[in-house]
Amino acid sequence: MKKGIVSVLSGIVGITAGAGAVGMVLRKQISKQSELSNKHLALYKLMNQWVQVKQDGKALAGYFEENGYKNIAVYGMNFVGQTLCKELANSSVEIKYAIDKNAESIYADCEVITMEDNLEEVDAIIVTPVYYFDEIEEKLAEKVNCPIISIEDIVYEI
Repeated sequence: MKKGIVSVLSGIVGITAGAGAVGMVLRKQISKQSELSNKHLALYKLMNQWVQVKQDGKALAGYFEENGYKNIAVYGMNFVGQTLCKELANSSVEIKYAIDKNAESIYADCEVITMEDNLEEVDAIIVTPVYYFDEIEEKLAEKVNCPIISIEDIVYEI
């Protein structure tokens, strides 16, 4: 009889532990999906505001010119970074280089380096992955002595 009770209790403990492990995996997956959703929402809002800026006849180059940023670097060469480079291509603002963790696999009109490389002095670094701005800014601040600006702040300030 004791063996039967111990066996049942062991089974209950095993099921509970298994359910806990499954629950932990599900919570991690939900958390990851939630983060991805929030990231995409931030990008959607940014690009929507950028379109509104363009519809109002304004250009981002004006922000850089007004603030004396003639030579900049762009952090993040995904869609937002590429769009920023295209917008500034025929302006007085020169993109000296871009920074991206996948530098070796990115084709761009400017040099693309990683954060581990030597970061040449520029007037400002513009960070395009807006959702991760705080952690990127913290890492960049250890390496450079120029303003580190979120593209989101620029687009909403214009």
